[in-house]
Amino acid sequence: MIFLAILAGAVTGIVLGLFGSGGSIIAMPALMVLLDVPPKSAIAMSLGIVAITATISAWDNWRRGNVDMKISVVFGFFGVIGTYGGARLGVVTPVTVQLVLFALVMYAAAWKMLQRKTVQVQVAQLATAGGPPLDEEAIISANLTHIAAHGIGVGVLTGLVGVGGGFLIVPALVLLSGIPMKMAIGTSLAIVAAKSYAGFAGYVGAVPVDWGVMGSFTAVTVVGSFVGTRLAHRFSQETLKHAFGVFLVIVATYLLLKSAL
Repeated sequence: MIFLAILAGAVTGIVLGLFGSGGSIIAMPALMVLLDVPPKSAIAMSLGIVAITATISAWDNWRRGNVDMKISVVFGFFGVIGTYGGARLGVVTPVTVQLVLFALVMYAAAWKMLQRKTVQVQVAQLATAGGPPLDEEAIISANLTHIAAHGIGVGVLTGLVGVGGGFLIVPALVLLSGIPMKMAIGTSLAIVAAKSYAGFAGYVGAVPVDWGVMGSFTAVTVVGSFVGTRLAHRFSQETLKHAFGVFLVIVATYLLLKSAL
């Protein structure tokens, strides 16, 4: 069982580094199933684990030039507000409701990511319809209001169901901001870190936290995140985008089946 927990921690880190999300998706069930952590405590501890791991992985991506600081600040600021509120709501929400809601939103995100018509194609069509071509900076600036709104919405869901929110942040960044997948992954990690800290703070004091288990799991996850970050640089943008979408479908299906049993 301990070996499986270590393996789960490593996989959590690899997925987080590779996709800029998904850490809590693996960490939360692993804590519950492999280490017998109560559901509410598992949600809180998974947020803490992802917060620390995403911080370190985001710093690694920032050194490589794969973090957009403007988007990170806007999305992160409003995301933190929404996440704290969502965490307080999550304390009193039935676990089954949390898991089902989590899975349904993941299906929606997967559908968006698996669409072949990317935001870059849409922008090109707008440019040819009239007016000068739009550069990346103009696209990002025009969408900051939408990014802020999505930050709040994703934040509430993050705190409510105990996830870092990267599975929604990455599609939002690719579809709303038009930034490349690898940049979206790095930026997502910075946002996930900030929101996960806020979510963890919302649960601390309201549910029990096993600090020893959380610390051990985090140490293994951090090592895995470095492996994931390096793997991400070996794949194309489109490959990562579609792999991410398939990953969401698999995990969402698992959670729905789990909640039905």
